[in-house]
Amino acid sequence: MTTPTNLPPKRALIVIDVQNEYFSGGLISDYPKPATVLANIGLAMDAARAAGVPVLVVQHTAAPGAPIFQKGQPEWELHEVVKARRFDQLIEKTQDSVFAKTDFVAWLEERQIDTLSILGYMTQNCNAATIYQAARLGYTVEMLGDASGAVAYQNAVGSASAEEIHRVFSVVFHSNVAAVCSTAEWIELTHSGLPSPKSSVPASAFAARHLA
Repeated sequence: MTTPTNLPPKRALIVIDVQNEYFSGGLISDYPKPATVLANIGLAMDAARAAGVPVLVVQHTAAPGAPIFQKGQPEWELHEVVKARRFDQLIEKTQDSVFAKTDFVAWLEERQIDTLSILGYMTQNCNAATIYQAARLGYTVEMLGDASGAVAYQNAVGSASAEEIHRVFSVVFHSNVAAVCSTAEWIELTHSGLPSPKSSVPASAFAARHLA
């Protein structure tokens, strides 16, 4: 699935779990600021439509009895920023990765997609699971960092703010499996037909050692 170097990327915009649960439900995301993320999601979807990039929207459904993502509840619904816009396909998933128990691969293959441009929620969970599986399957992967959000965590091991989680996951993605770019950069890349540049594990590690 790797894009030939002499051909422009064949992108699809994958809008992951932009549901009310992250804005008014049990998984409030506060980094980046929700208003900023939602505005960038709208910009990306509009730009994709204008550029002829297919848009696939993903909606998560939890098992019955779970405290979040209960189908039919207001918090389960797609946020209005997504609902108000046209998209090409809706996939309902029940696991973290968009690939798990869905027809996602068939949809990509039918359109000869080789580059997945991922945004949405949350950076450390469904975005991450989808990014890693896409990379293993040979797709080129991008994540729109300012159109994706994280949730703070605390458990027996410790705690991390949403900002820390989003920043660290973005650095790790960009070192290997996914180019992380801004929405504005991504829109320019769709116009130019160029791939998103990313770093590598050695380059990232050597740069960090030099800074130390």
